Amino acid sequence: MTDEVSIEWVAERVALVEFDRPPHNYFDAELIRGVADAYERLEGERCSAIVLASAGKHFCAGANFASENPASSGELYEQAVRLFSYTVPVVAAVQGAAIGGGLGVALSADLRVATPDSRFAANFARLGIHHGFGLTVTLPLVVGHQRAIELLYAGERLDGERAHAIGLCDRVVPAVQLRAEAIALAQAIAASAPLAVRSIRATMRGDLPARIREATVREGAEQAKLFATEDFAEGVAASGERRAPRFLGR
Repeated sequence: MTDEVSIEWVAERVALVEFDRPPHNYFDAELIRGVADAYERLEGERCSAIVLASAGKHFCAGANFASENPASSGELYEQAVRLFSYTVPVVAAVQGAAIGGGLGVALSADLRVATPDSRFAANFARLGIHHGFGLTVTLPLVVGHQRAIELLYAGERLDGERAHAIGLCDRVVPAVQLRAEAIALAQAIAASAPLAVRSIRATMRGDLPARIREATVREGAEQAKLFATEDFAEGVAASGERRAPRFLGR
């Protein structure tokens, strides 16, 4: 489709959507739009399941706050809402890091396959900002309200095994088997009656797209306020320098 987002048919009625901005696969509105456009295109095809994957060492490290305008979340979140708005089930193959907004991308999928070396973190508070990408809704749905609070407050990083133990990912396999396992899971979905799967999915997800839209409005507003703080500047600097941040609450 583009230089950064591609579609490949990998099995009967199963399509692989891959985004390619290595090594960290930082996203912006353009990249997320490309993924959403791929989903939209597959709505009109004989597609029963999508595997969402990325090139390179890491699945997605979220936004690159060190080099991009952090205040431009409006268009990004408009595109993020689109990821939740289509009817085809999605299985994410998560290698390396799914950090911050990258965790939000992983959680936009119905199911997640990871490796023992995968890393998951909602590290927003460690950067001095509010979480985003709809994690207000998706994280509690997957791990429960109390565990979501812990992950958001402390920004703890979990490997694949620990993530699997709390339900943050659904399967853990060796790295060499990651895509094959994600495709096999997608094939298992595709083997079911497609109209039934989409009907069940609609029932189980309910008003999820509307809830994501509402959540990202608040998330974006809170982020915009915190982007102007000294703590945010310190969080980004500390992350880049690989040291503990020294927050002052201002």
